[in-house]
Amino acid sequence: MPTLSYEEWSATCDTLHAHTQVLGKLAVALAPPEPQLQHAALRLTARGWETAPLAAPDRSGAFVVALDLRSHEAVIEHSAGQVRHVALCPDRPVGAVTREVLAGVRALAGAVEIDTRPQEVPWSVALDEDDEHARYDPDQVAAYFAAATRAALVLAAFRAPFRGRSTPVNAWWGSFDLAVSLFSGLPADPPTDDFIMRNAMDAQEVAVGWWPGDARYGRPAFYAYAHPAPEGFAAASLSPPAARWEEALGEYILDWDDVLLGPDPHATGLEFAHSAFRHACAVCDWDPALAASAEGVPPPVV
Repeated sequence: MPTLSYEEWSATCDTLHAHTQVLGKLAVALAPPEPQLQHAALRLTARGWETAPLAAPDRSGAFVVALDLRSHEAVIEHSAGQVRHVALCPDRPVGAVTREVLAGVRALAGAVEIDTRPQEVPWSVALDEDDEHARYDPDQVAAYFAAATRAALVLAAFRAPFRGRSTPVNAWWGSFDLAVSLFSGLPADPPTDDFIMRNAMDAQEVAVGWWPGDARYGRPAFYAYAHPAPEGFAAASLSPPAARWEEALGEYILDWDDVLLGPDPHATGLEFAHSAFRHACAVCDWDPALAASAEGVPPPVV
């Protein structure tokens, strides 16, 4: 399994992150709204980050936009067969890519407007005016994509047997992470009243995810949290032993480097996910039968 250091690829990481926001903004504008803002999420596919099929504004069909991290280009594909390609290359600013992607969408699918203000990032310049983020190293992107793909397979295997409501493996363009959420079926009070928290955090859940590191936490890692988390939630000793509570983040963490140390990284990632989920269900008083289904009891396929 490949490893990567945020410190070494931060410039490329921020550029790639900004590119994913363009796709996310299109989903926000055109996808039918879903609970917990699920319509805004992207997917990590075998070629990279990708929207779900979106309704063409001119009613001509559907289209998808993908960041192909193998051929290093943005791809706009219409259900009628038309395709546009936009190069992702070293030193090409986010603003130039954004303008070309939006022009391609409008040419194939009709008029669409997005909110070009970036979200959940430390910079504020509009995506279509961003000349600051231009670094794009294909080798670093390939290393990220290889790691993210393997992490996504862990998350997919973790959520597969659960018999309650759950999300697919979402690729979140705001926080630039991959995550699955498993829900108890009970409502919850959002932690704050801002738009994202009010709509995304209104149900009891346990989330397990992976991100490639950022300015707050400079290492790629799996993470897990519960919402709402009762007093004492942070006191557990999870498995494997390298897992720990990270107070600054308010989450349990298992560093990617520790995942790679073992003989079976996939199993190590699953061990962390199941350990975190068992602990969360116990202290948050979930239905034991629902919690057990995540461990394959009863079996998902008979």
